[in-house]
Amino acid sequence: MRAAVIDLGTNTFHLIIADISASDVKIIYKTNVPVRLGQGRINENIIIPEAFNRGVETLKTFKQEIEKHQVQQTLAIATSAVRSAANGSDFVKAAKQEAGISIEVVDGDKEAEYIYKGVKATGVINGTSLIMDIGGGSTEFIICDHQKLLWKKSYNIGAARLMQAYFNSDPISEQDKTAIINHLDNELGDLKQACTSFKPNHLVGSAGAFETFAGMILKGTDIKNTKSAPIEITAYKNLSEKLITSTHAERENMPDLIKLRVDMIVIAAILTNYIVSMSGIKQISLSTFDLKMGVLYSLSELKS
Repeated sequence: MRAAVIDLGTNTFHLIIADISASDVKIIYKTNVPVRLGQGRINENIIIPEAFNRGVETLKTFKQEIEKHQVQQTLAIATSAVRSAANGSDFVKAAKQEAGISIEVVDGDKEAEYIYKGVKATGVINGTSLIMDIGGGSTEFIICDHQKLLWKKSYNIGAARLMQAYFNSDPISEQDKTAIINHLDNELGDLKQACTSFKPNHLVGSAGAFETFAGMILKGTDIKNTKSAPIEITAYKNLSEKLITSTHAERENMPDLIKLRVDMIVIAAILTNYIVSMSGIKQISLSTFDLKMGVLYSLSELKS
């Protein structure tokens, strides 16, 4: 069966098309567009008109690719930006009417389950692991081993939300960093308890910012064609310090740092540092498989 998955993220819309059997998922096409659905007013739970229109136009383009590839089943999954927006249902209706795309808006628990399935398919999970997926609107945490999911939760602490609320200086000030850390302290109490209970020893970063971290550290590695990769923790800490203390202009000139993440990577680094410090984890890995691959592997399970 040929299937398409659209991941309507807060920052980026992804389209992936694959041939699926009971034993395999073979990717034949993928693309992404930096729609920035959460631009401007994500913390007010509004999709602004410019972002709304960019999203619908992108879905029209995706629909053309889906038809060109003769896809038999399409699943479009919307997450934080759409589910929390007061006009999210309007966006879902517009996608159906104007682009012919039916969107399923999933809750944070379902999002976390898909992320787990995607990461698990890489084989990167060893021992008790903490998966972290930093989105624009939300961040998901999953504690698991290679056999089962042990604990999961989605929090409204995505990079776009934190950036709009707290990133007020260039480079980011100690005052802004402290405000972010205080907010994380207030939000992540049950994650701390879960880490104390399950004692994960391995942090697996799901795609997104972790692809940027890996790409900047592992020079010469073809991240786009890699399922997973280790990120040496000292190299990560040195990179995070460089990102957090740099100016916007300095980051713009850093190789392997895409324009969309020039500022949000600072928030991602602060958030990742917080998790590493809080959990005491000493091993970090990248999984390039995330929610969209988890959806494809869920379809594969249905075929078996």
